[in-house]
Amino acid sequence: MGKKQQSTTDQNNETKKRRRVGFSAVDAGVEANECIKIFLVSSKEEFGAPESYSIDPVDLNGFFDDDGKIYGYEGLKITIWVSSISFHAYADISFQSTSDRGKGVTDLKSALQSIFAETLVESKDEFLQTFLTDKDFVRTIVSNGEVLKQKAFNGHIDDTNGHAEAAISNVEVVRMVVGNTATGHLYSCIIPLVLLLVDGSSPIDVTDPRWELYLLIQKITDQQREIQCRLIGFTAVYRFHHYPDDTRLRLSQILVLPPYQHKGYGRYLLEVLNDVVISENVFDLTVEEPLDHFQHVRTCVDTLRLLHFEPVQASATSAVSLLKQGRLSKKTQSPRLLPPPSVVENVRKSLKINKKQFLQCWEVLIYLGLDPIEKYMDNFLSVISNRLKYDILGKDSETSGKQLIEVSSDYNQDTSFVMFRSGAKEASVVQMDDNQTSQEEQLQKLVHDRVKEIKLIAEKVTLHRVKS
Repeated sequence: MGKKQQSTTDQNNETKKRRRVGFSAVDAGVEANECIKIFLVSSKEEFGAPESYSIDPVDLNGFFDDDGKIYGYEGLKITIWVSSISFHAYADISFQSTSDRGKGVTDLKSALQSIFAETLVESKDEFLQTFLTDKDFVRTIVSNGEVLKQKAFNGHIDDTNGHAEAAISNVEVVRMVVGNTATGHLYSCIIPLVLLLVDGSSPIDVTDPRWELYLLIQKITDQQREIQCRLIGFTAVYRFHHYPDDTRLRLSQILVLPPYQHKGYGRYLLEVLNDVVISENVFDLTVEEPLDHFQHVRTCVDTLRLLHFEPVQASATSAVSLLKQGRLSKKTQSPRLLPPPSVVENVRKSLKINKKQFLQCWEVLIYLGLDPIEKYMDNFLSVISNRLKYDILGKDSETSGKQLIEVSSDYNQDTSFVMFRSGAKEASVVQMDDNQTSQEEQLQKLVHDRVKEIKLIAEKVTLHRVKS
C-alpha cells in the first residue's frame, strides 16, 4: 500500500501548529540596581543636567520583593530626582513594553512609594515647582531649634543657579527634640535618603521625645541677599536613663549628604556632639552598630582628644617604654599592655569615651609612641595578636593552652568538638589539624587588618596635628 504524500500547504500548516504550542522563556527579571539611577539636585536648572549629582545607593534590590528583581518590563529605565531643598522626589519611568511571562508585572509605583512615601510627587512640573514653593522649608523648621555651634568652612558651594563656586559658607549645628510635629515632618522627609545610603538603617520613632536630631545646616546668601538654609547632614541620638540619676547618649544614625562628604562636615558633627556630652555631663556616648568608615573617623577624632589628655599620655608613655625593652617573642608571656582601670574611668568621666572605644584609640596611641616604629614593630604585632586572642578565647588564652578540636559526629557536625586546656608550663602534644591551621591563618589576617587600620588612623592624626 503506497504512502500518502503530504502537500506543501499541509506541511506549512503543521509547522505553524507546532509553533503555537511552543513555550516563551520565563522572565528572568532585572535587578533594581541595574535599571534605577538616582540624582540629588538643588535647583530646577540641575534637573536633567549632565552635571547632576548621582547617588550610589547601598542596595535598591532590597525594596523589590524577595529576590530584588523587577519583572514584566522590556527596556526598563527609572530615573529618580531628589530635591536637596525640600527632599521631594520624582520618578521618570520609561520602558518598551510590558508582559506577564510567569512572574507577573511588578507594581513600580507601590515599590517606589515604599522607599519615598509621601515625598514622591506625581509629575515633573509638580517636582520643579517645589524649588519655589518650598525654598524656605528647612529654615522654617529649624527656626525653633537650639543652635549649638557655628563654624566657617572653606570650599565650594552651589549658587541659586546650581553652579559651584569657591566660597566660605557658615555651617551651624541645630538640635531639635523629636516628638513635635515639625521635627517629625523633617525626619520623615529625609528618611528615604537614610534608607538608601546607610546600610541596615530603619526609621526611628518620631513620637518618642527621647530622640534628638542634630542637624548640620549650611547658610547661604542668595542674589536677593536672603539667607537660604540647606540641610547637609544630621545625626539621630537617643537619650537613655542611667541609674541612678545620669543619662547616656547613643548615636543611632548619622548621614552627610553625598555632595558634602569627605569635606570635614561629619567630623565637625561628631566634635559638636562630644562637646554636648561633656557640657551636659552625661555618663558616656556610645554608637549603635557603627559602620567601618564612621568608626574610622570616630577613632581619629577621639585619638586627637586623648593626645591632649595628660593622664592618658602618662600611661601611654609607660606602656611604650615596656615595648622598647627587648623582644616580646622571647618572653613566655606577651603582655596586652592595657591602660590602668583608673585611667579608663577617668577618660569616661572627663571625655565621655566609653571603655570599648578608648581601647580602640589606646592601640593607636601606643603605635604613635613607638618611634621609630620599624624597630619595634615585632613587639607591637605581638601585643595586637595577644589582645585579639584574648578577645576570641578569653582570659584562659594567656595562662593555658586552650584548644578546640573538631570531632566526627552523627548528631551535628557543626557543633561537635572537644575542648581541653594544658597548663601554662605543660607542652601540648596534640597535633594541629587543618582546621586549627586555618584558625591560626584567620588570626594572622585579623592582626594584619587591625594593624593596617591603626596605621591609617595614625597617619591622619599625625597630619592633623601638623596642620594645627
